[in-house]
Amino acid sequence: QVQLLESGGGLVQPGGSLRLSCAASGSIFSINAMSWYRQAPGKQRELVATVSKGGMTNYADSVKGRFTISRDNAKNTVYLQMNSLKPEDTAVYSCNMGVKSTRFLEYDYWGQGTQVTVSS
Repeated sequence: QVQLLESGGGLVQPGGSLRLSCAASGSIFSINAMSWYRQAPGKQRELVATVSKGGMTNYADSVKGRFTISRDNAKNTVYLQMNSLKPEDTAVYSCNMGVKSTRFLEYDYWGQGTQVTVSS
């Protein structure tokens, strides 16, 4: 089994910054893509950012230039640095990882979600 544990959410004023972390633990052979998603009340879940095993990144247009995704493969951890936060960034943020527990089997795992609220 694999567990993803998130941390770093909270309340921040517009223009502020937060850093989210998500650490995987358990039976891990390797991890492919790591991603952050978010879901605001009444809206569909959206992909915020993805980082491949090799370090290539992709971002939603709404966060380009403000958010940075990174990973530490030695720690099985993905980060999301969020700068210049806006009220519309308010959502529950969840991490997602493609985890191989053996050389041949990969499954998707999700974190429990962490609330980010941007408000004055």
